[in-house]
Amino acid sequence: MSRPALEVAEIFRDHGPAWRRGQGHLSHAQLKVMSAIEACRTAALGGHVARCENPACGHTAIAYNSCGNRHCPKCQGSQAREWLEARQAELLEVPYFHVVFTLPPRIGAIAYQNKAVIYDLLFKTSADTLLTIAADPKRLGVKIGFTSVLHTWGSAMTHHPHVHMIVPGGGISAEASRWIGTSEDYLLPVPVLASMFRGKMLAMLKAAHGDGQLQFLGPHADLADKSAFKAWLQPLYDTKWHVYAKRPFAGPEAVLAYLARYTHRVAISNSRLISADQTGVTFRYKDYRIEGPDRYKTMTLAPAEFIRRFMLHVLPKGFHRIRHYGLLASSRAKADTIARARELIAQAAPPQPPRPAKQDEATASTEPTDMPIHPCPCCGGRMIIIETFEAGSTPRHRPTASAIAIRVDTS
Repeated sequence: MSRPALEVAEIFRDHGPAWRRGQGHLSHAQLKVMSAIEACRTAALGGHVARCENPACGHTAIAYNSCGNRHCPKCQGSQAREWLEARQAELLEVPYFHVVFTLPPRIGAIAYQNKAVIYDLLFKTSADTLLTIAADPKRLGVKIGFTSVLHTWGSAMTHHPHVHMIVPGGGISAEASRWIGTSEDYLLPVPVLASMFRGKMLAMLKAAHGDGQLQFLGPHADLADKSAFKAWLQPLYDTKWHVYAKRPFAGPEAVLAYLARYTHRVAISNSRLISADQTGVTFRYKDYRIEGPDRYKTMTLAPAEFIRRFMLHVLPKGFHRIRHYGLLASSRAKADTIARARELIAQAAPPQPPRPAKQDEATASTEPTDMPIHPCPCCGGRMIIIETFEAGSTPRHRPTASAIAIRVDTS
């Protein structure tokens, strides 16, 4: 029998207690994340027993509940699907662009000590930059809308705060009478975006410091002084700030596929783990400085360092890492705004012949399916829940095979 795939939860259970004992201080949020991941889909959270409804089969299996924590590698699939269903209703029939705003490492160093403040400033300054330049009559001269997603990690789990933006290619004119689309294969000039982003971020950091919103610990303790902080920021005015804009997606469907990969991603997925023992954890990562297949590498970290890097990316309680702006900003009028945008896009675009449905699309629209969400692994039949059990208790029914762990939403 093959060994079960390695999971972050297994690493936490094996090495987490020793790591926690060696830390001077851990936040309540960090402790909660570790506890949730360690307990996810185990008897500690309870679950249910399901049996195949086919009498000739009768396969019985135990399914343990999921923790639902947003940092858990096993709990993002269904959350992403639910989120994407809502986004699908908001897609516009226009090209979409992918724009990334990244904080320089110098700011990233103090962002870890000030997550709620600086991550929020990253959202605000990047969004304001995009909205301002898009509204400039010398550029597009429109009100645009977009979705921003915060990532705080690089591929090797180092601290690397940046936001990914998914931006429709155009917007509604200032007088709200026309849809004005992009005519190039880029949305807005990247050097202009980078320059304004830099200026806005540095100004808002100074304001946050002046208002006493920032704290500085360890090697950065001297930055609590206003003049020292100002001098520390000065080199950043002459530093290149990285703003990246990709070519348009192939279509709305490609946008959804991209969002499915990015919106509910965590610092590292279980699929990237290779092995773990007392000496180290080995995983796959990408070296983005290299093009081609050589960028795919492996790295081995001591278990304590692996856990430390993972925990770098625990977000403050209540912090929203997916936000919508402009035309897509959450409001009572959002549905009406999107409907108006669709009307204007239709008026601006030449008539298009109906797109022929793909075979799988046609089948899906004409043939109802009764395929069970979690089919029986033995015969493909429907699994019926015959018992639920509380956390820590033992189910009355016994499985006919080793216990399985499927996604069970408990919220």
